[in-house]
Amino acid sequence: MGNFSERIKELRESRGLSQEAVGKIIGVKRYSVYAYEKGKCYPDVEHLMALADYFDVSTDYLLGRSDVPK
Repeated sequence: MGNFSERIKELRESRGLSQEAVGKIIGVKRYSVYAYEKGKCYPDVEHLMALADYFDVSTDYLLGRSDVPK
């Protein structure tokens, strides 16, 4: 199972998005996305749901609780 930071980076890169672009999409600063990808912090529930909705995956998948994206 992947962990949150790996999954976020993988999803972002698979879509060819910058950290800044993802931040704008979910309403956080670029540094927040950087920190998520480095495992320095985690998003609050609102932003976690926004990431899951944007990337069309479940929150369990993002959090590494499931290997099934949906």
